Amino acid sequence: MAKFCEVCGKGTVSGNVITHSDRKIRRTWKPNIRRIRVVENGTSTRKSVCTRCLRSGNVQRAI
Repeated sequence: MAKFCEVCGKGTVSGNVITHSDRKIRRTWKPNIRRIRVVENGTSTRKSVCTRCLRSGNVQRAI
């Protein structure tokens, strides 16, 4: 499954988790992606969309 939003382009981000003893451990943060049917140019297509785009109304869901 794709780990990026096809609407806003949000994707996987990497960084460090810093412990109390100041050790750095590499990790990744992945966006909350849902594969939904979207109305686009009058037709319905499947897209990978993050939940932030769904909640803010950037896409129109197909029913």
